[in-house]
Amino acid sequence: MSLLPVDEALNRILDGVEPLPHERVDLLAAAGRVLASDVVARLTQPPFNASAMDGYAVRAEDTATIPAELTVIGEASAGGPFDGSVGTHQAVRILTGGSVPAGADAVVIQEDTARSGARLTVSEAVKPGANIRRAGSDFRAGETLLHAGRLLDASAITLAAAGGCAELDVRRRPRVAILATGDELVEPGTELRPGQIVSSNPYGLAALVRAFGGEPRLLGIAGDTMDELHAKLTLGDDIDVLVTIGGASVGDRDLVKPALEARGMALDFWKVAMRPGKPMLFGRLDRGRVLGLPGNPLSCLITARIFLIPLLFALQGRTDDPLKEEAAVLGAGLEANGARQHYMRARLEPIAGALPRATALLSQDSAHISALAGADALIVRAPSAPATEAGEIVRVLPLDF
Repeated sequence: MSLLPVDEALNRILDGVEPLPHERVDLLAAAGRVLASDVVARLTQPPFNASAMDGYAVRAEDTATIPAELTVIGEASAGGPFDGSVGTHQAVRILTGGSVPAGADAVVIQEDTARSGARLTVSEAVKPGANIRRAGSDFRAGETLLHAGRLLDASAITLAAAGGCAELDVRRRPRVAILATGDELVEPGTELRPGQIVSSNPYGLAALVRAFGGEPRLLGIAGDTMDELHAKLTLGDDIDVLVTIGGASVGDRDLVKPALEARGMALDFWKVAMRPGKPMLFGRLDRGRVLGLPGNPLSCLITARIFLIPLLFALQGRTDDPLKEEAAVLGAGLEANGARQHYMRARLEPIAGALPRATALLSQDSAHISALAGADALIVRAPSAPATEAGEIVRVLPLDF
């Protein structure tokens, strides 16, 4: 099977993906979830003409001649409106958020007044509407506040609450099963024997899945035998994505592909024209999708960044682009690229008033975990790209997990 271009591989993974069913949750449980339906305002905001400042509610025409002498006839506080009307040469003491009383069309800020008992002297004229937040100036009942597909962050939750919505329809979290493979792997905290290494990839992937709205389920470690793989690949019907790690290359003990096929997986592709991450597979098993990621830590997380995160977005119906690239200025020259699309770990340096500077890390070894921890972006190099000099513009993909 020939190497598949990255874009085509991603298109195949996302082909036919439908957003997961929705569920209704309260606002406190909605953070980090994805909207399944539009949020429509149930009320108007502000619900009344509200003062934007501490001061006095007045008729603007009464301040046309300065200084203006007015009579204070009452007070309006937030939650305590004045029950009356402002007449000629009258004023009502008002606090921020207070309801502007009938008859008044402006608020004079406190700093522009002097008061002695009921006598108020205004030293600065105001125009109609001054320092007033008009009813409905933010939004009105019936307006769409948030659209389906929106990630519910703090600002979105605040807006939904202000619109009078106590519950929201959100997509179910994708359930992602993660299986590590390899006789050499042991769980973190285990005392290592000769030839053993720590199984770190599942925990990084679980953090990634959780960060992008999924529900990770660790299946443990399967040794390099068909019996162990078959035992671990017994999944429930509620799994949306199965991620296997390692064992999908061409060695004698790389048994993941035949084990999955024996379990009933319909293989779509195996091997992608990317670096790192070539020995990756994708298929369909039962009602879920299978991503077979490479075992080297950098290859594993970078292929997850390119393929698993977009799949999580699609399953949740997110409308933003998880692979939106940015422009940066190359900090140090790069040699000509080979035949595979190369994702080079890099550091981004912000430059005031200009594009950031992207400098590739010295180590691009796919087994060096520290090289990924020290990077905050990937320089994306097209297949067969020519040598690139420092100062040229390159494409970068943020490492935002």
